[in-house]
Amino acid sequence: MVEVIHPGWLSIIVDNGRFGHADIGVPWSSALDGFAYGTLNLLLGNDPAAPAIEVVGNDFSLRFHEEASFAITGACVNALLDGEEVVSWRSSRARKGATLRVIKVMEGFRYYVGVSGIFDLPKVIGSFSTNLECGFGGYNGRPLMKGDIVAMKDTRVIDEREVPSEHVPDLSPPHMMRWIEGPESGYFRGESIKKLCNQDGDARYSVSAKSSRTGIRLEGDVLHFKKGAFRSIVSEALLPGTIQVPGDGMPIIALYERMNGGHARVGVIARVDSDRLAHLKPRDSVRFQRITREEALELSRMRNEAISAFHRTLGS
Repeated sequence: MVEVIHPGWLSIIVDNGRFGHADIGVPWSSALDGFAYGTLNLLLGNDPAAPAIEVVGNDFSLRFHEEASFAITGACVNALLDGEEVVSWRSSRARKGATLRVIKVMEGFRYYVGVSGIFDLPKVIGSFSTNLECGFGGYNGRPLMKGDIVAMKDTRVIDEREVPSEHVPDLSPPHMMRWIEGPESGYFRGESIKKLCNQDGDARYSVSAKSSRTGIRLEGDVLHFKKGAFRSIVSEALLPGTIQVPGDGMPIIALYERMNGGHARVGVIARVDSDRLAHLKPRDSVRFQRITREEALELSRMRNEAISAFHRTLGS
């Protein structure tokens, strides 16, 4: 078992998500950085859908009540195990009674902590993930808190594995987000669409402190609607990464905790860049580049092939 000594700003149990229930309004609630989450489980020899801890903030700490291997992926962090440096994106061994402490997040925003084995928690609607809004899944449907003890099963120590540096994402801002046109892109003036195509100049947007796992609010240039265009739509389904624009003209990028919305959808972040959304933190600068649907599909295909080849190598 492991004990939470300090939960950081926010730490929750996540897995690869809760699918097939959008018709009753149940969102995915999956790990926001799918690459970091998937690679974590591969490093630890776990099932690809094994739960992990998604953490935001400094000072997260965990005590091991049994010997196990562990790893940290996602954001680049300064971490120690009983005072000894821990390297991110590498599996390491923790003795019984050892304490892991993440002192500071150096680059990125969210990081993932996993243990070789599986957190002994019940699945809710087919997933271990925490739905904070509805209060189910994860650890009693809530964030982890100081003193929480999470039971483990099938815990073991494995041979050390490490992700080569060329496969570790650069998460420093400004963040370049590629997007394709959404269903209501025609609602907006041409000069406003151009603001979302400024890939080389100064970043026109920054991340608002009001952002959360539900969506990333941006601050910057207002996107103006055409004269006579509707400023809201009948509530319709949302894909994660959808760029919605409410009446004030400030974009909101939907994440994994909403299945529908009533704001105009100017675009959708391309799948190739969706994991990076996990690392857009308050005050980070954001640039946008518009691409075609065909370009988005090709970029996604190439990335998936590269990840699959890398994972086969890491897992061999």
